[in-house]
Amino acid sequence: MINQHYPINEVLPELVAAVPAHANMVLHAPPGAGKTTRVPLALLDVISPEQGRIIMLEPRRIAAASAARWMAHLLGEEVGRTVGYAIRFERKVSDKTRIEVVTEGILTRRIQSDPSLEGVAMVIFDEFHERSIHADLALALCLDVQRSLRNDLKLIVMSATLDCGPVAELLGGAPVITSQGKAFPVEERYLPPDAGAYLVQQVVEAVARAVRETEGDILVFLPGSGEIRRVAEQLSPFCSGKDMELHPLYGDLPFVEQERAIMPSQKRKIVLATNIAETSLTIEGVRVVIDSGFTRRLEHDPSTGMNRLVTVSVSRASAEQRKGRAGRLGPGVCYRLYSRHAVAAMLPFSPPEIMTADLAPLVLELAVWGVRNPSALSWLDPPTSAAWESARQLLFALDALDRDGAATKTGKAMACLPVHPRLARLLLHADELNVPKLGADLAALLSERDILRRPAGRVDVCEPDITERLRVFDDWRAGGEQRSGIDVPALRVVDRTSRQLRHLLRISDRHVGDARNPDMIARLLLAAYPDRIGKKREGESGRFLMAQGRGVRLPAACSLGSSDYIIAVVLDAGEKGEGTVHVACPLTEDIIRAEYKEHITTTRQVVWDKVAQRISGTVEERIGVVVLTSRPFRPSDDEAIPLLCAAVADTPNLLSWSAEAEQLRGRVALMRRCFPEESWPDFSTAANAISAEGWLAPFLSGIRSAEQLGKLNLAVALKNRLTWQQKRLLDERAPTHIMVPSGSRIALDYAGGDVPILAVKLQEMFGCADTPTVAGGRVKVLLHLLSPARRPVQITQDLKAFWNSSYFEVRKDLRGRYPKHPWPDDPWNAVPTKRAKPRGT
Repeated sequence: MINQHYPINEVLPELVAAVPAHANMVLHAPPGAGKTTRVPLALLDVISPEQGRIIMLEPRRIAAASAARWMAHLLGEEVGRTVGYAIRFERKVSDKTRIEVVTEGILTRRIQSDPSLEGVAMVIFDEFHERSIHADLALALCLDVQRSLRNDLKLIVMSATLDCGPVAELLGGAPVITSQGKAFPVEERYLPPDAGAYLVQQVVEAVARAVRETEGDILVFLPGSGEIRRVAEQLSPFCSGKDMELHPLYGDLPFVEQERAIMPSQKRKIVLATNIAETSLTIEGVRVVIDSGFTRRLEHDPSTGMNRLVTVSVSRASAEQRKGRAGRLGPGVCYRLYSRHAVAAMLPFSPPEIMTADLAPLVLELAVWGVRNPSALSWLDPPTSAAWESARQLLFALDALDRDGAATKTGKAMACLPVHPRLARLLLHADELNVPKLGADLAALLSERDILRRPAGRVDVCEPDITERLRVFDDWRAGGEQRSGIDVPALRVVDRTSRQLRHLLRISDRHVGDARNPDMIARLLLAAYPDRIGKKREGESGRFLMAQGRGVRLPAACSLGSSDYIIAVVLDAGEKGEGTVHVACPLTEDIIRAEYKEHITTTRQVVWDKVAQRISGTVEERIGVVVLTSRPFRPSDDEAIPLLCAAVADTPNLLSWSAEAEQLRGRVALMRRCFPEESWPDFSTAANAISAEGWLAPFLSGIRSAEQLGKLNLAVALKNRLTWQQKRLLDERAPTHIMVPSGSRIALDYAGGDVPILAVKLQEMFGCADTPTVAGGRVKVLLHLLSPARRPVQITQDLKAFWNSSYFEVRKDLRGRYPKHPWPDDPWNAVPTKRAKPRGT
């Protein structure tokens, strides 16, 4: 059977001949060419048992096991002899195994435990075009091993749709061998949706049409398991009574059910699959493909530390791969549930997972490898600095890295466990608290699909409390009554994962002490999700502020809505606004303090309260932006004065200018205008506000409120800005008072404008011809000549002209009204006086 014809056979001699001469190679072959199973077998002729084993990486467990079984079948052997496989929690190899098919995480951990890859002659990266983060990491590590420890290690990258040029360059100018393949023709039939069409109904109708119009098994591509279940529910009556089978196929499905979907059947099969079926899996009998045009992927937002599950259009490369599944065994048909224009709008390729995924597992693996900066390795697409730093911060919070980015003892232990670093930390902490079985159950529940089902399109009706899931899990495991809303297949997967984790960690089934109380659960989850602490927003049930600053909400009327604190374990960041919490755990402040005290920060918060118009001081204990406690305190002058100055700069009218201060400002302003060559300070409102920290700060000791600011003697503060010489010149050039002819000392008003005002009774100026001046004679004062009632009767800067003309009109109007005051015919020679006429005159 090993000589069975495959399209890839045409290039196998070229590939085998190139192996001795080249350390690295790239093989490009379309889907269905047979590269996954034929290439490793062909290489047995050039890689001897003495050289070592051939390791081939597959992106998915089902593909790895399937490829190994088929190669063993072609050799006429049982899997585990010449060809074996190793996937998560399962390994079938022997000392005679020469080809070992593994999932990518398996190889990474093997390199970590044996950096020289002793006994491995070649590593093959299958389906590299999928660009999983594990494949990129494994290739980077293998290149590092090859460069530093094993120059004899050979690497082959195989791809169906990838642009091979950059990969060949990354591999040091490796040769590219291309197989044209021999796919059968596939007829395209476009079925674009009507406006507002519901995808599930559209798929159901397309399946019914394909059953009528075609022969052979039908492979349907859907975005996710939720759509698969809903389509299956609607198709079940259609398939009932017909010679047809309906099979789901997605990553979280139990392994046995996945195998059932890909194995041949005597009945016509309808396989409802996610993108798991796009590449290396061969589903026997498929002649028809129905492509929804959508896929679902998890995108990580480094700025929030949250994941967002997004449904997006497939790339053109994926659409072609899906179509190609119909032409592997013979001519086929592909129903595309979108238009030809939609194909043109698709991205050429899907973005590499390393650009969108949570990098915490990768960063931890590299830290254990000794790499603290991704630039130390060779990448097809290097990780972004934002995502790298976000992962580092999380791993530091998990105690997996120290502040320098080096792996801690805890981090090295976490890297040995086949789960996300969060769950690895949970498992280690469960062992520390002597509740390892509880830890295994929680890790299993959180690493697999949710065991509680949500109705289609409703994320707001499923109880998010993790303790409810534990209760359901315990009841099911004990053989209790099942109720609606429970996903039994998911329960089986969770149970299997828990048992595998317990086996891996050597946890006895007889282990005692695994309390299910909420506090113990919270302690374990806090160790794994320290950045997911949420505090209830005051007065708002079900809405929480997360430690990293993002707002989240719980489903309406759920049991956790009134909790003061939660740990948001599973959440969706959403497109905008608040994130949605799907799985959470109640938390108390006491547990935070007991489990996470070293990460609680104490800060003194001093602010200018614009509403209360005063300095406010609080001492806060925080986890991120979440405030655990807050108490007031009286800030020191060092804390308060800069804020007071900033408040004055922002709101200048906080300062209350007395008449004395206003006069001083006017006098200095006059000096600035008249003597620009001299360095007179700017006492304007705007300048005073901006420079408050310089002139006002020395006078703010003990000041904490706007009311106290208003009582400051600002004249003294401003005068403090003047030098001794400036004070002398100011008194000389801009005096506060002027002696008038009557002998009175009259105050000048500098606050009224550019020219100082002298308001004086007209009779006190008799005989005075020259208008008084200031600024060394440069500025005439503005005379306000007053009536006996101290009302201005003339405003002038030309006193001489007033006596010669306007005075007589004023005299005529006022002498009858004020007969007791002198109104002489000759003001030039009258005696100036501030008094009325003596009695009897």
